Amino acid sequence: MAVLSLVARRLAAALVLLGALSVITYGLLVASPGGPEQVLLGTRPSTPETRAAIRAEYHLDDPFPLRYAHWLGDAVHGDFGVSIYSREPVTDVIADRLPVTAGLAGYALLITFAVGVPVGLVAAMGRGGLLDQGITLGSLVLLAVPPFAMSILLLYGFAVALGWFPVFGAGDTFMERVTHLTLPAVALAAAQAAMVVRQMRAAALDLAGQDFLTFARARGLPRTRVWIGYALRNAALPVLTVGGLLLAANLTGALFVEQAFGLHGLGALLIAAVSQKDIPVVQALVLFGGAIVVAVNLLIDLAYLVVDPRVRHGAVAL
Repeated sequence: MAVLSLVARRLAAALVLLGALSVITYGLLVASPGGPEQVLLGTRPSTPETRAAIRAEYHLDDPFPLRYAHWLGDAVHGDFGVSIYSREPVTDVIADRLPVTAGLAGYALLITFAVGVPVGLVAAMGRGGLLDQGITLGSLVLLAVPPFAMSILLLYGFAVALGWFPVFGAGDTFMERVTHLTLPAVALAAAQAAMVVRQMRAAALDLAGQDFLTFARARGLPRTRVWIGYALRNAALPVLTVGGLLLAANLTGALFVEQAFGLHGLGALLIAAVSQKDIPVVQALVLFGGAIVVAVNLLIDLAYLVVDPRVRHGAVAL
């Protein structure tokens, strides 16, 4: 029952946050400079009949609460309206761009954990040594390089100078997509892997003096088994938190990398929608991004219950 109570509280908090975000999102239309119909029409010429049709379509003559209720009711059913620029349903526009961003986000997260977790653990095992100092210095350097600068370096070095990878685009087949997304994923994962290295090192060092590790070493277990078999799982909680937040960041904030590599993902779509004043698309992307962040945080809370029995048994206190 304690676990169910925890899940219920987290779901209730997530619904409240999404409700507040939906109000702010719809408020984008009201807060935009000029009349709402002018924002929705953009730079296109209009007649009184066109403006009247726009006002009727978006319920602009209704009070704000009623307009918001109409929009929210449609959004709950997956209808975010029609793109002003392309005249296609907003859900179709986003669905067309989502696979590229999702592939990039997943690929970058895979690289982040494949590099960050073992390297951070190695640094903790050799605390104070040359290897630990080198890893710490390298992670600091990577953290100081922003993704767009890393993108330019990788493009020039591996795509232009060496010609090992494509310069732009996402490819069509699975292997082409992997090849095209390798450099963007590395550019996105570089600083994130450095963050995970530091987080993993700190979490492992916090456990170094714990009694269960002391007893494991006293039993004569190999050093690698003590660190991998005992320390790794217990250090997973803070790393799990960072990993979930990085996944949300990859899905919602990879626009600079997508722009650098010419990827037609959600980041590029957001930039284009803002420049074109395509309010329905901007509204849907903002709400979608917020929903991802809320959902990822909820999944992290639930993952805690699986990874750490202490959290599961103490769920009432959370």
